[in-house]
Amino acid sequence: MRKVIIITGASRGIGAATARLAAENGYSVCVNYRANKDAATAVVAEIQRSGGKAIAVAADVGLEMDVLRLFRTVDRELGPVTALVNNAGILETQMRLESMPADRIARVFATNVLGSLLCAREAVLRMSTKRGGSGGAIVNVSSMAARLGGPNEYVDYAASKGAIDTLTVGLAREVGNEGIRVNAVRPGLIHTDMHASGGEPGRIERLKDSVPLKRGGQPEEVATAILWLLSTEASYITGTFLDVAGGR
Repeated sequence: MRKVIIITGASRGIGAATARLAAENGYSVCVNYRANKDAATAVVAEIQRSGGKAIAVAADVGLEMDVLRLFRTVDRELGPVTALVNNAGILETQMRLESMPADRIARVFATNVLGSLLCAREAVLRMSTKRGGSGGAIVNVSSMAARLGGPNEYVDYAASKGAIDTLTVGLAREVGNEGIRVNAVRPGLIHTDMHASGGEPGRIERLKDSVPLKRGGQPEEVATAILWLLSTEASYITGTFLDVAGGR
C-alpha cells in the first residue's frame, strides 16, 4: 500500500523537518502551507532532489473549504491519505489574558483547534475501515504549554493545545476499532521561528536553564518522534502523548 502523508504547516520548522523525514521513510508527502509559498516549494524541491515524491498545497486549515480542497488535491495527485500530522499552529504576541482581544483568541483557535478537527475529520473519512479505507495514523502536534499553561505570555495558545490533547484522547477511542491510531507529541522549547512570532526571538536562551537538558530542542528531534508514532513500531500505541521537551 502506498504511504501518503499530509503535514499541515509544513513549510518551516517542525513541519518541514517532518516532511523531509517522512520522504526518507518512503511517504509521498503533501507539504501544506498557508502563505509562505517559497518556503513550501523549497521543501518539496529538496524532497524531489533526493528521489522522493512531494507536492505543496496552499490551504488555510482554519477554513473548511480550504481543508476540503487540500484533501481532494491529495486524493487526486498522491492517492488516499494514510497518515496525517496536524502541525499547523500559530501564536501571537506575548500578553496577559486581560489584554487579549477576542479576534486574537479566535484566530489562534481557528488554526490550532478548528483546523486540527477539520483535518482529522477528513482523514478519518478516508482512513476508516468502516468506510472502506485501509486504516492509518494521525499525530497531533500539541505543546508542553498545554501542561504549563503559558501564564503571562500565551494562555490562549496553551488553551488551544489543551484542546488538542483532548482531541487526541477522544478521537483515539472513537476510531481505534476502525484501523486508525491517534497520538500526539508535545514539543517543549524548540528552535523554530515561532518564538519570533510571539515577539521574543531569544526566548529559548532565556528559559533553557529551566530544562533539565539545559538546551532547546531541534525540529528534527520532534520529527523523529512523530515518524516513530506513525510507524508500525508503534502499532499498539494510541491515545498517547510523547513529550519532546528535554524533561521540562
